This record gives sequence, structure tokens and C-alpha cells, in this order.
Amino acid sequence: MNYLLKVENLCKDNILNNITFSVEWGEMTAVMGPSGSGKSTLLYNIAGMDNPTGGRVWLGSSEITSMTEDEKASVRLHKTGFVFQQMNMMKNLSIMDNILLPAIHANKGKSGKTKKELTERAELLMKKLSVSEIAERSVKEVSGGQLQRACICRSMMNEPMILFADEPTGALNKSAAAEVMAEFEKLNSEGTTILMVTHDSKVAAACSRVLYLLDGRICGEIKLGKPVKGTERQREEKLNGWLSEMGW
Repeated sequence: MNYLLKVENLCKDNILNNITFSVEWGEMTAVMGPSGSGKSTLLYNIAGMDNPTGGRVWLGSSEITSMTEDEKASVRLHKTGFVFQQMNMMKNLSIMDNILLPAIHANKGKSGKTKKELTERAELLMKKLSVSEIAERSVKEVSGGQLQRACICRSMMNEPMILFADEPTGALNKSAAAEVMAEFEKLNSEGTTILMVTHDSKVAAACSRVLYLLDGRICGEIKLGKPVKGTERQREEKLNGWLSEMGW
């Protein structure tokens, strides 16, 4: 079994129609398509945050679509990470406390990690993503790029098998988006599997594969391979040419 994630004949009301694809370990895959094509719905159903009306989803050898709501919640907490476009940070907590919150919840009980151990992991992630200096600041005291990088730290706290991202650069300006994508590329190069939804061809061009969703169906894919420094422009041009053929 080379795949980490497998989706088979996934349907959701009148939005998704017989979606089938898989994601291999260590891949960074993008899903693109026009507004209303079902991209975010697809991601939420795959991640177990919503229930499809048909089809099956596996994460490794575990079938998510056959799980109870409590079992799905456990998978989301312990085995997957999710980065939202609107970030969903709690305004009454510091950046550090926001990052720690899901990890503390996941490590309740005698066998869980201590808060000291979790804080050390949070500090390591924040250092890796260059946001150590904002640890004690509030959500309102940081830039959009810093906040999204902190959200990536939060999503990585429980060492997920796969990271889902829904338009992670959609609310950011160009420079902040570039910062965030650099961090995704770094995480992917270190082995993190990533599946993201995006409308930005520059963002998608950093992925090894792009799926095109139209009217609830995957109607094409392009394999770009692993990014190589200095080929960013060529990758984006190749992707844009393909997107044009798809009717983008």
C-alpha cells in the first residue's frame, strides 16, 4: 500500500459526484477548480469534518467513513492536521496558548505528554516557522502571515499523518502568502503529506500534483514532480497552460 489517503466514489448531496483518487505518503497535492466546484466540501468530507452521502475514505488502513463521530474526532485530533483560510484562533488567548490548546486536549490522561513537553514542541515548531517572537502576543498583535504560520504550528502539534489546508493563503497578501508556502514546502520536504485546496496557481505550482475539480467531479490532473529550486516560473507556466486547457 503506497497511498496514505484513498478516496473512492465519494458523493455529497448535489455537490460531489463519484470522486476517486489517492494521495501517496510524502506527496503535496493541490485541488483547484472554479468557485462553487466543491473544493472545500471535498476537503471537509475527506478530513472527516463532514459526512459524505456516499463513497468511502481511508486514512492508511482505517476507513474514516465507517467510523462513529467520536472515532472521527479522535482521528482529527491525533492523526490529521487542518489549516483553515480564516485561521480560527481564539482571540482571548495568546498565540502560544492557541497552538497548545488542541495538543493539551489530545494528551489528557496519564499516558499523555506533559504541558512542559508540549510547550517545548510548540517552541520548536515556532522556531522552525520563524514565529518565536510572537508567542506571547494576542491574535490582534500579529500580521496575517505570522498568524497563518502559527496556525500551521498548531496543526502540526500532534504530529499528524497528513495535513489538510483549505485556501491557506486566500486571506493573505502576496508576500505573506509566499512566506506561508515556503513553510509548507519545508514541511513537505521533511516528509509531511499535504493536501490543499487553492485557487492560486502560484501556490499550486509548488505541489507535485494538481487535481482539477469541475461540477463536483475530478476532470483532470497534472503531475509536476517535486519542486526544484530555480524552476518556479517554468512550473507555474506549465500549470497555467494546463489550467487554460481545462477551461480555467
